[in-house]
Amino acid sequence: MNIETSRDRYDSAPLLEGEVAAEPLDQLRRWLDAAYAVPEIREPNAMCLSTVDRDGRVSSRMVLLRGLDTRGLVFYTSYFSRKARAIDEHPRVALTFYWAALHRQVRIEGRAAQVPEDESDAYFASRPRGHQLGAWASEQSEAIADRATLAERVAHFDARFEGEEVPRPHSWGGYVVTPEYVEFWQGQPNRLHDRLAYERDGRAWRIERLQP
Repeated sequence: MNIETSRDRYDSAPLLEGEVAAEPLDQLRRWLDAAYAVPEIREPNAMCLSTVDRDGRVSSRMVLLRGLDTRGLVFYTSYFSRKARAIDEHPRVALTFYWAALHRQVRIEGRAAQVPEDESDAYFASRPRGHQLGAWASEQSEAIADRATLAERVAHFDARFEGEEVPRPHSWGGYVVTPEYVEFWQGQPNRLHDRLAYERDGRAWRIERLQP
């Protein structure tokens, strides 16, 4: 493969101001529904989360969208993880969705805050038992000697909670990202892509077209 010359051809329908939702999260729901309808798109709810720490170092990783409501976008993680520590220091974050099969990208900038504990409890209870045990076993982002040690920790907590429901560890829970800026990108021929940006204007949203 030659990375200098390989390129995809974009031939999607244009993204027009008169056809998008007035609220960006409503438009995101439309695009998520469209992504879920395409079989070759695996985990359409996967999004890249970018944070910045106290030293100004930016870090990005993939997380899964697990909630979308009037507050914003919800994901879950360990509160001791690198991403959580960065959010505690600087709550401004960025999220990015990319669905190559649809030639679509969504960029979101906003503030992250922990969701209420009962909300984290309810989501944790819905997870498969193995995932629950993993949340207890893994001190996320910390160094570990080897994979065998992690397996031993899983076995320990499996035995500890044998015959009972696995409770949520207090070190694990959700964040909601309240958007302040949302940009929808639709690939177009000749790299003349459509970019519609939503920005807060008081309680309403202002939509403007950006040059590609």
